[in-house]
Amino acid sequence: MSEQIIASPNGPLPEKKYTLAIIIVSVAIPATVAFLVLGLHTKLDLGFNTHSLPLFHAILNSSTAILLLASLYFIRNGQVVAHKRANWTAVVLSAVFLVSYVIYHATNPSTRFGDLNHDGILSDQEKLQAGVWRYVYYFILTTHILLSGIIIPFVLFTLQRAYQQKFDKHRKLARITWPMWFYVAVTGVVVYVMVSPYY
Repeated sequence: MSEQIIASPNGPLPEKKYTLAIIIVSVAIPATVAFLVLGLHTKLDLGFNTHSLPLFHAILNSSTAILLLASLYFIRNGQVVAHKRANWTAVVLSAVFLVSYVIYHATNPSTRFGDLNHDGILSDQEKLQAGVWRYVYYFILTTHILLSGIIIPFVLFTLQRAYQQKFDKHRKLARITWPMWFYVAVTGVVVYVMVSPYY
C-alpha cells in the first residue's frame, strides 16, 4: 500500500496508520462486547432500571435502517451533503446502540425464545409450543450477530475512502457495506419483535 499522506488535525498521518487503526478497532469491539456480554458470570447492578433498553435498541435499529434508506436515496439524487449526514447519524446511532446493548446484557440475564415462564430453561412443552419459529428466530439472531461484527471494518473502510475522496473505491465498497448494514439494522428490529413476548 502506498504511503499516501492524509491531512490530519495533528499533522500528516500515513494512510497505513488509518488502516491499522481500523483493523484494531474492528477486532477490539467484537472481542470486548463478547467478553462483557458472555464473560460476566455475575450481572452488574448499575443502580438504575435497564429492562426497557431492548425497546430502545429496536428504535435505534429502525432509525438506522431509515437513515440508510435515506442515504441511498440522497446519493442517487446527487445530494451528497445529505447523504453524508445520514451516514454519520447512522454511525452515531449504531455506536449508541453498541454501548446500550452492552449495558443491557451486562445487567440482565439472557432472554430465551419460547421461555413462557421466564425461568431461563426451555421445557419440552415450551419447545413444542415455540415450534419451528424457534429455529427461524435463532437463524435470524445468529446472522444478525455475525454480520454486526463483520460490518464494522466495512463501515469504517467505506467512510475512510469517502474521507480520502477515493470515491470510486468508496462506491465499490459501499455496494457491499450498505446491504449488510441494512440487514443488521432490520433484523435487529425483527429479533426484538420475535423475542419481546418472553422478556
